[in-house]
Amino acid sequence: MRSARTRAEGVGGLVADSPARARAGSRPHVSAAATTTDEPGLAARVEDGVAAVRLLLVDDAAARRARARELAAEHAALWRAVGEQIGGGRLMRPRLTVAAYLGLGGTDLAAVAPVAAAQEVLHTAMLVHDDVLDHDDTRRGRPNVTGTVRRRLAARGVAGPAADDPVLAAGLLGGDLAIAAAFDLVASAPVPAATALRVVRSLARAVDTTVAGELLDVTGALHGPTAVDALRVAELKTSVYSCCAPLAAGAVLAGADDRVLGVLDRFGTAFGVAFQLLDDELGVFGDPATTGKSVLSDLREGKRTELLRLAYLRADDAQRAVLDATVGRPDLTEGDAARVRDVIAASGALAEARLVRADAVRTARTTAAEGLPEPLAGYLVDLVDATAGVAG
Repeated sequence: MRSARTRAEGVGGLVADSPARARAGSRPHVSAAATTTDEPGLAARVEDGVAAVRLLLVDDAAARRARARELAAEHAALWRAVGEQIGGGRLMRPRLTVAAYLGLGGTDLAAVAPVAAAQEVLHTAMLVHDDVLDHDDTRRGRPNVTGTVRRRLAARGVAGPAADDPVLAAGLLGGDLAIAAAFDLVASAPVPAATALRVVRSLARAVDTTVAGELLDVTGALHGPTAVDALRVAELKTSVYSCCAPLAAGAVLAGADDRVLGVLDRFGTAFGVAFQLLDDELGVFGDPATTGKSVLSDLREGKRTELLRLAYLRADDAQRAVLDATVGRPDLTEGDAARVRDVIAASGALAEARLVRADAVRTARTTAAEGLPEPLAGYLVDLVDATAGVAG
């Protein structure tokens, strides 16, 4: 059930530290009072905002651990495990929130930082719960929340089946802690109450939509590889909470109107689908040394991706026999995976999946360029370009 929360971020793709292209002559869309002749460009200001978010995440996690120690040692230990997973990546979701806020006229980093940080904490919650669903005790080669708890129990002599229930509880409750913290961060933002409420409701809808996507993903294994609408799963599971909600949060804080919010939603949907398609490709054809993820797990799981769907549709009888004999086997080997890769490439499925991704990228780029002001449009287009250039 790995999604774009994993591999594509590991190679930088969507979340390069800042878009590379500098747009000559473009100026930030800010109020006249905030404009100066030596004002830095949007990309530089976004980096300042992301730096502020990173510091806030560290301080917030420390404060929550301190409070947890007053409640119970076990609670503090769980918060430590959760906190170690927060902010470990390139903060793509907070970056989108900060970019939308600054690009649409916002100027107060103190106002946007807690809301942007909430996007990252929510992301952590999704990762923790995703690992529970995947029965996975590691992430990026390190123990995750459940893995940390399992190790701690093993040091106390609790191992095997006796540890399973406490480990499962840690994963479920740790994810719940992070969800609660995300909403708490939004509520703490120094913004009008009505604005904070709009963001809270948007965040709640994003969680609800992501659960729908997770359910479709989990139950996909009950259906044939060609019967699952993988692009719809990508929209629900990845696009909404990873792209649409963070962009909307920044825009709401900046006072954007419904038209702009609609543009950002269309952009975010296409962006998230492209990101998920890239993640699915890296999950089979990627370099584990770069992505930090196995290229066997998706195939062993038989994950219902668009890439696998196209492979089954395009394969001839001999190629389909290879897929039937290998995909979904828990003991699938690297040799098996190599044969599956050969089928995916030779059948034309890889090339077609890349065309689908290219179409999503074009939709995102066009939506931003035609519907958003500069320099925000250019900044977001650069992010899309970075995604498209990672593989294929």
